[in-house]
Formats: sequence, structure tokens, C-alpha cells
Amino acid sequence: MVCAGLSPRKLITGPGANLQASCPSPEAQLQFLSKLQRVFAEGDFTATYKFALLIALADLAVELGADDGEALMVTTRQIGLRFIGLYWKHSLPYGTGRQGSETCVLVQNNGSQAAVVSAISHFRTATQTHTLLSASLHPAFKGLLSEVTSTVSAQPLSYLQNFGGGSDEFIYERAGSGKIRLKPGIGYCLRRFYPLVQQLARSHWIGHIKGNRRNVSILGEADDLEEFLFASSRQSLETMSLGLRKLDGARCFYCGHSMTTADVDHYIPFSQYPRDLAHNFVLAHPACNRSKSDTLAALPHLERWLERLQMHSDSLAEIGADSGFVIDAQTTQRVGSWAYANAVASGAQAWIAANTYSAIDHRYTECFA
Repeated sequence: MVCAGLSPRKLITGPGANLQASCPSPEAQLQFLSKLQRVFAEGDFTATYKFALLIALADLAVELGADDGEALMVTTRQIGLRFIGLYWKHSLPYGTGRQGSETCVLVQNNGSQAAVVSAISHFRTATQTHTLLSASLHPAFKGLLSEVTSTVSAQPLSYLQNFGGGSDEFIYERAGSGKIRLKPGIGYCLRRFYPLVQQLARSHWIGHIKGNRRNVSILGEADDLEEFLFASSRQSLETMSLGLRKLDGARCFYCGHSMTTADVDHYIPFSQYPRDLAHNFVLAHPACNRSKSDTLAALPHLERWLERLQMHSDSLAEIGADSGFVIDAQTTQRVGSWAYANAVASGAQAWIAANTYSAIDHRYTECFA
């Protein structure tokens, strides 16, 4: 169960665990938020790498961490892999109808193009891979990952915690070759304040690109920069939709009624966890999808979703592979557990049907035990 953040307290970390750890105190959580704000306000952002690093660390805290005060070990290769995922679309020319010259790729550094973007662009050209999944299966991917990991280690990991004219290692410290250690309480804070970390990093990322004068002619009058940088691929969603129709039939996951048109919905809302995981997708009536919006679904939906993950994991993996999405059923379930635990801690409501909600309580988190 998530610590409510009202006072330091002890909790057991996971099923069967016999060690106990303390959640960070309210003062420690506020200090984390204050220092994070200072990173954005007082840090030196010559490239977009630091925004990507914060997003990557928050993602890894959700997927690998727990709601306790324990330190968390993360490898630089894990971070490098997230960087490739974050910058994969960014290595393409921006804007519909523009030709594929390098000048149309958004510049993400105040000097020459960011090395990570250039490395991915060169890899895509050399291998002719179009999705991150197909890229990860290519023999040359290990070389790309090593190159990106080296850049991440030398640059954002070395400089993220420099702000206000000094250095404050309040988030992580180096822990030997190829590893960092998120300090005690930081994993908890990144999980608890994940939406805020995401929002801050993404908004500053967009602002950095718009503020680079070399991007002015590329951006033009278009207003879809956020969608280009962070939204799901429409083509991949269409492929996912076709696969889900074959698996589930033309029935809405939520109301069970037949559909002529269907939306591909992130069961755990994209606004809460903006990463495309194949096992997180369901088909829904457009009306149900709009009504559910950015809220978590109620207990009957959750129970069916978890049963679906267990019964159709292999089929969902195959559909995800065809669509180019990340395939990881275990991570999807961990993200679900985190999302509902956070909802319990914040007293959130779950969506049952249009205009009908119920409180999210301990029964939801018990589904993941």
C-alpha cells in the first residue's frame, strides 16, 4: 500500500518481504519538489537531454521501484534505451509534406544537432527500420545503444544536478561503472509526483525547441509540436485496432456493446503514464472513451483487464509486435498497480460508465497482490 505522505511511517515492500523502509516525510517530499523546481529554473539547458533524463528516471522508478523509501539502482543502458525511445520520432523530419532533408529535423541543441538525434537518424537511414521494436531486433542496435548510453553518461547524467551555481546530488549518485543509484526517498517521490515531473519536463522540452531560432523555419505556423514529439503513432494505432478487433471482436471493452467504429484506448490513461505498452490497449466505443477520458476504470473493468492480460498475453504481444509497440506484460501490470495505488493515496474516483463513478479503495490494489 502506498504511504499517504502525512508522516514518516513503516511499510512492507512487496508480497512476502520481511524488510521495512520509511517513506520520505512530508518535509522531504516538499524539499524534493522545491529542488526539482530549481533544476528547471536555475539549471543550464543547452540541449533537451536533461528533460529526457528526468522523464526516463521517472519511468524507471514507476516500472522498477516500489512505494517505499528504498534506494533504487538503475543502469545507464536502461536510461540509454529510454533515450532512444524518447528521441525515435524526433529523428524524423517535422511536419506533413516536408521532404526528408536533415534541415527539417528539429534541432535539439543550441549548437550542432544533438548527438543522440544524429545517431538515431544515421541508424534509421542505414538499417531502414521504421519502428523502435524492429530497430531493437536489428544486429546494429547494440552499437546504437552503446553510443547513446555513452552520450547520456557523459552529458546529462553528469550535469543534471548542477544548478544555482553549484552541484547538489539530491536525485542520484554514480554507483560504479554503468550504474547510478537513486537516493533513498527519490524513487518514491518520482512515483508519487510522476504526472508533475512529466508535465514539467515535457513543457520545458517543447519550450526549448520553440526557443531555438534554428527551428523557426522548420516549425512555421504549425501548432502540432507536442503531438509530434510525444503522441502515439496514428499508423501504429490503426494496426493495433485491426489486431484487437480480431482478438476481441467488435465489442467495447467497457460497455460490452457491439461497435461499428472503435477507438484504441489506453486502459491506464496516457495522461497518467504516457508510454505506449501493447498490453495496455483496449478497444472502446468512442463515447465510452470520451466519457472515461483521463480517469482510471472501476473495479469490474480492472478485474476483466487483469484477466485479459493473463489469458491473452501472447496474442496481445503478437498484435503489439505488428504495430511496433513495446511488448512487456509484466511492466504493464506494474504500471497498473502503481496507478491504482496512487489513486488510493489521493482519494481518486474510478469511472464505471458515463457520469457514474466510485471511490478507489484498497480492493483495487489487492487485485495486484
